Amino acid sequence: MDVRQLEYFLAIVDHGGFNRAASALYLSQPSLSQAVRTLERDLGSSLFHRIGRRVVLTEAGTALIEPARAAVRSLETARASVAAVHELREGRLDIAAMPSQAVEPLTTMIRSFSGRYPGVSVNIRAAFTPRGVIDMVRTGAAELGLLAAPGPISPVSDKEVISHAAGEQRFVLLTPPDGPFAQDRAVACEELAGQRLIVGQRGTGMRAYVDGLRESGIGFTIAAETEHRVAILPLVLAGVGLAVVTESWRTTAERAGAHVLDIEPRTTLQIALVSRRAEQSPAARTFLACGLAAIDCS
Repeated sequence: MDVRQLEYFLAIVDHGGFNRAASALYLSQPSLSQAVRTLERDLGSSLFHRIGRRVVLTEAGTALIEPARAAVRSLETARASVAAVHELREGRLDIAAMPSQAVEPLTTMIRSFSGRYPGVSVNIRAAFTPRGVIDMVRTGAAELGLLAAPGPISPVSDKEVISHAAGEQRFVLLTPPDGPFAQDRAVACEELAGQRLIVGQRGTGMRAYVDGLRESGIGFTIAAETEHRVAILPLVLAGVGLAVVTESWRTTAERAGAHVLDIEPRTTLQIALVSRRAEQSPAARTFLACGLAAIDCS
């Protein structure tokens, strides 16, 4: 039994006979009759009494009407839902993102996408390292990923994942308003010697940067180490220490009252959107194009 046979059955019921139903369905009557005989054989029961040119529902036929209509409605609903997702009138898109990049450029990307496709919900999944983002995309936990890493990003070694360059972010220094450096100048990285720093977890670009400073001979004290990126700004404002972050935090930090200073020499993280090489959903394909275009224009 298939839904098409049920549609044929209901057409006979609604049009009052095989001839009218065949005309409405643009079928030949023999084809329609054959489809109904196949349905009856599958069900193990006759659905119509054939009286001359007239047909009358059997008890089994009468019992089939309601479930047949429910099945046809379910198929129509399924078709409409698939069409809505394909046309981006509704649906959901899962994106894995590292914390700093979830501030920017992800905000700009989502604003551009949601402005055009408000019916699609974007679900942001947390990942704390580039490998974590790539693994979530590779395994299907997310369709797209946004990550940052020092130097060129090349997840192409993973045959299932491909990267798309999405710009870069430089490192900046967060200080409290009464911090040790004037607000209107850049800070040389050597000037961080002797300072108390708030750092993130190992495996992130920000942590790699400060670890690199220590390896180059610049001594500092780790005042606090946190996996919670949102805790860094409050800790800075509370006077616990200074923090090296990416410039994605600049607007938020300045609005909160912190000072944001460039660090020299300029050092950056490379940003990338990553996606599976396999077929993507319409929402993922569109977000990828829309997001990359949005940051090119920003």
